[in-house]
Amino acid sequence: MAERAAIDARGVWRNFGSFTAVRDMSLQVHPGEIVGLIGANGAGKTTLIRMILGLEPVDRGTVEVFGEPPSRGTRRRLGYMPQGLGLYQELSVRQNVEFVAEAFGTTAATLPAALEAVATRQVRAIGLGLQRRLAFYCALLHRPEVLVLDEPTSGVDPLARTRLWDTIHDQADSGCGVLVTTHYLQEAQQCTRLVIMAHGRLVAYGSLEDIIGGQSAVAVRAPQWARAFDALVSAGLPVTLAGRQVRVAGVGGGQVRAALDSAGVAATVTEVPATLEETMVLIDRGAKISS
Repeated sequence: MAERAAIDARGVWRNFGSFTAVRDMSLQVHPGEIVGLIGANGAGKTTLIRMILGLEPVDRGTVEVFGEPPSRGTRRRLGYMPQGLGLYQELSVRQNVEFVAEAFGTTAATLPAALEAVATRQVRAIGLGLQRRLAFYCALLHRPEVLVLDEPTSGVDPLARTRLWDTIHDQADSGCGVLVTTHYLQEAQQCTRLVIMAHGRLVAYGSLEDIIGGQSAVAVRAPQWARAFDALVSAGLPVTLAGRQVRVAGVGGGQVRAALDSAGVAATVTEVPATLEETMVLIDRGAKISS
């Protein structure tokens, strides 16, 4: 894209003593796009986000937000929803909103009906779903140019996740850049681009199609699917379950067939395109080997 990136991290490192949490990591977010930052727990996603926000120092490399190093000034142009939500549990819903509005020098808008119904209750007394809606509302209150959302849908029911993603798309359509982490891989297909982290570093990036690429898997259908699963696990193959269908990623059908025959398991073996979840397993395995 010709337009300057709103977030531009290049070759960044962050060490905690002898442990390297982020190594040589690069990431860009442009206005109007949704970038999904994906990786297992401990991959370094939250540490990278904290460096972008200026909450963690950068040991090596550079981070620019709106063309300059992170600062209080750039932070005022960002909307941030942390994993821990950042809400004051002992304050009411309305008091939390008023506090955020005053901090950003804006006016508290009319609360959505669901939040207005609990406006006078302490945050600790409302459910997690409503707390997440409140945190997201607060992140949008000052009309940010970029949204940074760290696991915004964790623990939320499917309908609430869909509504939240509708709002994310509305923000992107209005020109807001979005950086979002999620454990729900099915949400990854809602992103413009994906950035995959494993063991602190960048291991894949691009569209969903770019990342899955030519990766293949083997679908195994067996009357005794549990025996098939156990046989393939015992053979050291990367096995997953989709309902009662056993799947193996990154190996050929011949290797799967040999493992099943060796265990005396009757099954039908078919090569199919890999899913994102299976591709992530393969990426993580490769990252561990090269670490």
